[in-house]
Amino acid sequence: MDNELEAMRQQLNVLKDKLDKQEIVNDSFIRNSMKKNVSSINRRNYVIMAVGLFMIPYGYWAFVSLSGLSIAFWIATCVLMLASVGATFYNTRKIRDPHFMKNDLMEVRREMARAKKFDSNWLLIGLIMVLIWFAWFVYEIYLKLGREGMMPLVISGTIGAILGLIIGLKLHYKTQHQYQEIIDQIEDLNAN
Repeated sequence: MDNELEAMRQQLNVLKDKLDKQEIVNDSFIRNSMKKNVSSINRRNYVIMAVGLFMIPYGYWAFVSLSGLSIAFWIATCVLMLASVGATFYNTRKIRDPHFMKNDLMEVRREMARAKKFDSNWLLIGLIMVLIWFAWFVYEIYLKLGREGMMPLVISGTIGAILGLIIGLKLHYKTQHQYQEIIDQIEDLNAN
């Protein structure tokens, strides 16, 4: 009887070791998968911030030098770009940390949920700011060219705005999907 009990203990220990190793493999696999999503989010945000900063000198050339719009409009454009860069930088400050994915998974999940919510809220704020900016753009063109002369610029500006909206929404929803994928992976791991 003692030999059978000892054999069962050894089998339980072997089984426990296998389960522990399986859990480590699952944790490692999921963390690597999440790292890919986080890297993709970070790369996209670096590009967004670079474009936002590039728009400051480009905006001066395009709006003031080339089109003759007011300096106040260019300054407002700069403020809009800096707000976008600042919000993007603020939202991803924790997930840019190279050691972030080594944190407790519940902390990672909490931070991803926070970043996802902030990103979603920022979309609404950004859309309102862009609508106000676009209305000012149309007004500036009206002041510069009058009612008849403004239509070609307003049409091209509207086309640019629609293309920008499509690209922006596509990037936004891709990022939202990646945030959610990370959250779901953590929840699946914790459910097991």
